[in-house]
Formats: sequence, C-alpha cells, structure tokens
Amino acid sequence: MNKVLISVIGPTAIGKTRLAILLANHYKTEIISADSRQFFKEMSIGTAVPNPTELSSAVHHFIQHKSILEPYSVGDFERDALNMLKGIFQKNHVAIMVGGSGLYVDAVTKGLDSFPQVDSAIREKLNRELAEIGIESLQSRLKELDPDHYQKMDIQNPHRIIRALEICIGTGKPYSSFLNRPKDKRNFKVVSVGLMADRKVVYYRINERVDGMMQDGLLAEVKSLVAYSELNALQTVGYKELFEYLNGNWTLDFAVSEIKKNTRRFAKRQITWFKKTEDVLWLDFDNTADKMITKVDRKVKELQNE
Repeated sequence: MNKVLISVIGPTAIGKTRLAILLANHYKTEIISADSRQFFKEMSIGTAVPNPTELSSAVHHFIQHKSILEPYSVGDFERDALNMLKGIFQKNHVAIMVGGSGLYVDAVTKGLDSFPQVDSAIREKLNRELAEIGIESLQSRLKELDPDHYQKMDIQNPHRIIRALEICIGTGKPYSSFLNRPKDKRNFKVVSVGLMADRKVVYYRINERVDGMMQDGLLAEVKSLVAYSELNALQTVGYKELFEYLNGNWTLDFAVSEIKKNTRRFAKRQITWFKKTEDVLWLDFDNTADKMITKVDRKVKELQNE
C-alpha cells in the first residue's frame, strides 16, 4: 500500500496536462488519461489532445487509442486503467492520472457502482422517445421514478437520463438505490490534486482555447466527421455546435459563441463534481512548477508513511 496514484483534476483549460507532465517527470513515471473524449483517434483538436511535444515529454496512456466506431464504456476504462496501473506500479511507486471526466476519475479511484443487466430494448425505446419527443418527457419520467437522483444529476445530459431510466424501468427500483454500495478496495492510495482559479480566469482561458481550436482547424475536423454525427462520442461540446452550422441551422459566429458558452457550462459542472471529492490538495493554477511539486511531494510522502 505504499503505491500512490496522483489524480490531477480540475475544470477544462485550467492546465492539468502541464501539471501531469511536471509530476510524471519528477517521479519518472507514466500518465493515464481519464479524459473520456481524448480516447478517440478521430477527435483531436476539439478534445484538446496533448500536442506532440507534450506527448513526447512523458509516457501517456489512453490517448486516441480507440475509434469512435468502437463502443468503449466507463466500465471498460476502469478495467483497462487498473490493469495499466498494475504494470506501472511494478516499475514505480507513483503513477499519474489526469482528466476532467469525473465519472472516469472516480471509476479508477473509487470503483463503479454495480447495476443489474436490463433488456436492451428499453434503451432503444428511450432513445426513440428522445429523438421523436425530446428530452423533457424523459426528465419528467425520471423525476417521477427517482426524484432523489433527479435532484442530483445533470438533467440536461440525455445519455445519463436514459441510463438512469433504463435501470428504473428494467428493475422496478430507483436508479439511486444501486448507488454507493460497498466496492472493491484499491491496493494503492490516491492523492487528488485539484487546480483552481477564479471563475473569470477559467472562462477567459476557455474562450482563448476555443479561438485557438478554430485557428487550428476544428471546423475541418468536424466536417470530416459529419457522417458519424449521431454517434455518442460526437455528442460533445465543440462538435455538436459545428454540426448545427454545417447543417445550415446556425451561422459560424453563433456556433463558436455556443461552443464557448457550453464549454463554460461544462466547466461549471466539473467544478461542482470535483468539489464533492474528499481530501483534495487544491493548488492555484499559476503556482510555479517547483511550488506545486513540493506541495504534492509532501502529500505523497505523508500517505506512503501512514
């Protein structure tokens, strides 16, 4: 139990990649990405995949290792990441994980809740209802079947709503009744390191990043994926807005403004999620590298000596 996973968390555009590389080089170890959209090789610019210089600065895993045409669930990631960590820990006492996808981070650090299998026809029916009627009817049904979960979840996320509803309908029990049951304990300790900044700074950095993505060719990347626009992986900020432009529904300027707005909303949800994480070492995003490493190293040594 002297093995330690340093989990770097925080909102999008805050500088998580930079810190992860600093820590990987300091501990001479490897990085696991827990960004659920950086898994896909067809999505590069819009997911802010680390650039070639960053990727060559430390060994990264789970970056563009899957196609959008391959199903890849959070459960698949939990299994693969734990196997990868087993190998890293054979060579090093410390590993780094970085990403803003809270559910994927929790899958590795805490373990996933276990749900019974339900008839796949239920999900298909709910997806048809979403396409034909809209999200509001699904929201209403979830509020009726599981008001506790409805109050806590992102009700604007259709995939999460459908997942909760299929469990409610398929089991006859609330989705929330399957949450927070005892899980398998990890054979490593976790240091959660969160990057923070004033919200205005985060929003400014997001706007700058979106402008940079457009300059780097995001529109061309999205054009190349139009044929796959219905896939779950592409129901992602930065892609769905430009699909609206390419379909003639929005102007380009409006689509870009919507990307910025929706990314800011996403960052707000990330901050809310990560604030619920226990015992986080919060660092100012603009701290010097030495200062960050010193604080993290102190925390790592405390855990290893417990």
